[in-house]
Amino acid sequence: MQKAKILLVDDRPENLLALEAILSALDQTLVRAASGEEALKALLTDDFAVILLDVQMPGMDGFETAAHIKRRERTRDIPIIFLTALNHGPHHTFRGYAAGAVDYISKPFDPWVLRAKVSVFVDLYVKNCQLKEQAALLRLQLEAGGGEPALGGVLLGELSARLAAVEEQAESLGKQLDGVEDAGVGATAAHLERKLAGLRRALDAMRPGSP
Repeated sequence: MQKAKILLVDDRPENLLALEAILSALDQTLVRAASGEEALKALLTDDFAVILLDVQMPGMDGFETAAHIKRRERTRDIPIIFLTALNHGPHHTFRGYAAGAVDYISKPFDPWVLRAKVSVFVDLYVKNCQLKEQAALLRLQLEAGGGEPALGGVLLGELSARLAAVEEQAESLGKQLDGVEDAGVGATAAHLERKLAGLRRALDAMRPGSP
C-alpha cells in the first residue's frame, strides 16, 4: 500500500524540521511547503491525507491559504489542522474553524497529541483508498462477469465487512472522546463521521436494485 502524504506548511525551516521529527514515527511521506503559494502548487498534483498549516505567514497567511484550498473541488475535503503561535481568543479560534479547519493547535504543542491527531486522518485516508480500490475491482469484476449477481454479492459483502470494521473503529474513538471538552476534537470526530457516512452511501448505491 502506497504511503499517505502529509503536507506541512510553515515559512520557518526550523518549524518544518520540528514537525518532521514529530511525525517521522508515522512512516508516511512528509511534503514541505514554505508558503501558502507553495502549498497550493503542491495540491495541484498530489493527494494528501491531511494538511498542517501555520496561521501566521508573510504574504498569503494560513486563513487565506485554507480559503483557496476549500474553494477547489479537488482539495476541499482534505482535513486542515491549523498551527499557531498566537495567543488567540475565542474569536480567533472561530475564524480558524470558519476557514475550514478540523482542528486548531497552539504552539508549543504536545508532540504526542499532534502525532495522535494526524494519525487519525492518515488511518482514515488509507482506509478510504482501500475501499476505493475494492470498489474499482468490484466494477471490473461485474463488467467481466456480465454483472453476474452471485459474484457481485460476494464482493459487495466483502466491501461491506471492510467498511463495518472502519465504522467500528470510529465508534470506539467516539466513545473515547465522550465528555472531552475540546472543540478541535469534536470537529475531528464529526469529520470522520461524515466521511464514513459518505462511504456507506456509495457502497449501498452499488447494491442491486438501488436507484
